[in-house]
Amino acid sequence: MAHAPKTRSEKAVLSARRAWCYLVLVLISFLCLFFFYILIVNSTRTHFEIQKGFSLLPGKSMLTNFKNVLADANIPVGIGIRNSLIVSACSAALSVYFSALTAYGIYAYNFRFKKAAFAIILLIMTMPTQVSALGFLQLITKMGLKNSFIPLIVPSIAAPTVFFFMKQYLDASLPMEAARIDGAGEFYTFNHIVLPIMKPALAVQAIFSFVASWNNYFIPALVLDSADKKTLPILIAQLRSADFLKFDMGKVYMMVAIAILPVIVVYLLLSKFIVRGIALGGVKG
Repeated sequence: MAHAPKTRSEKAVLSARRAWCYLVLVLISFLCLFFFYILIVNSTRTHFEIQKGFSLLPGKSMLTNFKNVLADANIPVGIGIRNSLIVSACSAALSVYFSALTAYGIYAYNFRFKKAAFAIILLIMTMPTQVSALGFLQLITKMGLKNSFIPLIVPSIAAPTVFFFMKQYLDASLPMEAARIDGAGEFYTFNHIVLPIMKPALAVQAIFSFVASWNNYFIPALVLDSADKKTLPILIAQLRSADFLKFDMGKVYMMVAIAILPVIVVYLLLSKFIVRGIALGGVKG
């Protein structure tokens, strides 16, 4: 058991270390939040004000930029937000649930090719999306699924990175004996015992999966054609690729700021589970 410092020098050293820790944390927080602040500032400025250079003070054109974004018939922001929310929420839910289910199956059962299955899933993590994009596009075109949300949502069931995180979490924190002794069924055990224990891991991966799907541009740009199906990243790219005479940096920054808000909301909703899991781990340790 550690003893409390008795001399002034020891207290001074501890105070100095604490001050340095706070200073580093403040610096890191500033670096993380500074760019978001600049984004918000630029979303309140006009195109000509942004061209003049950097500014720490907000402008007076926030409502104007917001109205210009909503009034642009070629960039249906409301429809883009709706489409992105549908794709991202469904993808995150399927990815998290089925990855946890797969991790539970490999963790809880012993079968002949268990190690081989685990190794194959990990090998899939090394394959870039771009490698299989052409074959994937040809497949969904033959199946008549092009220009629909199904190719963007259903493949998220197979998420090897999420699976690996869930498997590591189960190895560290899940006792299996009690539920099996009580005679609970496998799906009952998973849905009512395993999932509540995994809430911190589910929350973390739900945030990552939601953000990855929300920011995904490559596959949706290949799959979606009609304006009523396009997601927000595609619309932002279209706005940025406008011709020089119609290009408005204020609109671009405002649209990016609008695109970030749902991600912040999702994080705020799920962050309590992350904090609770960290606190629980600290108590167990």
